[in-house]
Amino acid sequence: MADDRRDDPPGAESATEREERDGREWLTDDDDERTTEQPAAEKPSNGDGFAAKGGRAASERVAVVSEAPHQEDDDEYRWHTGLNSPTGVPDAVEFVDVHKAFGRNKILRGLNMGIPEGKISMILGPSGTGKSVCIKHMVGLLYPDEGDVLVHGESVPNMTDDELFEMRKKFGVLFQDGALFGSMNLLDNVAFPLRQHTDKGEDEILDIVRRRLREVGLGQAEDKMPNELSGGMRQRAGFARALVLDPDIVRFDEPDSGLDPVRTALLCELIQEIHEENGGAYTVITHDIMSARRVAEYICVLWRGRIVEAGPAEELFNSENAFVRQFLSGESQGPLGME
Repeated sequence: MADDRRDDPPGAESATEREERDGREWLTDDDDERTTEQPAAEKPSNGDGFAAKGGRAASERVAVVSEAPHQEDDDEYRWHTGLNSPTGVPDAVEFVDVHKAFGRNKILRGLNMGIPEGKISMILGPSGTGKSVCIKHMVGLLYPDEGDVLVHGESVPNMTDDELFEMRKKFGVLFQDGALFGSMNLLDNVAFPLRQHTDKGEDEILDIVRRRLREVGLGQAEDKMPNELSGGMRQRAGFARALVLDPDIVRFDEPDSGLDPVRTALLCELIQEIHEENGGAYTVITHDIMSARRVAEYICVLWRGRIVEAGPAEELFNSENAFVRQFLSGESQGPLGME
């Protein structure tokens, strides 16, 4: 049979040498990355679903695969500018790169947020995005999987039980619908924190309770039971109870839930009046944009476990961010959908 191979020019690789070199190129320095050439249908992808040109080497394939989650993450958080306008005052509460998950459900994913001293702050965002989880982290009912939560500069996860108990006295809490004890009248409900956490005498306790009840417009209702009160009255009673320890920080967990528009407006006015008189860092979680317009001095917009933007209320209501603009105006068109 005739030999159809052509003679190689002087100095060129022989066919045998070329074959050996080509075989070596499919081996990397890392034994774990050794591979063999794949059929065309299984060529490495360039991230867009197309085969990489020319069947790229294994080292390039590994780099391409590692970029896919990063591209997805960038797309998911493309509206999160992280804008956080300074307020000129220190933070009463600060979240530092906080992560929290329940099983596979990731709630907080690198949250950085501050609640400024002396202002009425609102945490706004879609349902299920981690607002109430934030509140629970503030008082150590939940601890972060990663990151830190600081109250007046002190790390909550690193506190001892005694330190945590003392720290919680800095907080007043108004829960949804007031969360009153059904077996106690209004006076005893409001007096409960004082009797549990202080050594004050009964006469002093009654003086404090009655003063707080008068502040919220319930001075003549101290003998009523919770089931005799309207929704607005229960919220005001819960507000009075949140104030009896003269807290530095007051948390409101959707205080307007279940209230009609008029009583919501009256509650907002009450929050402003009490804050002007007592000061402190007030933190309100709500879905009600009208409430935010009425009382918020500082707003944090939370979505997908991170802050989209945060800053003084007037700046947020004039934000150019498409998500912030959609959410604070209640529009149907924008980045936020029904998912």
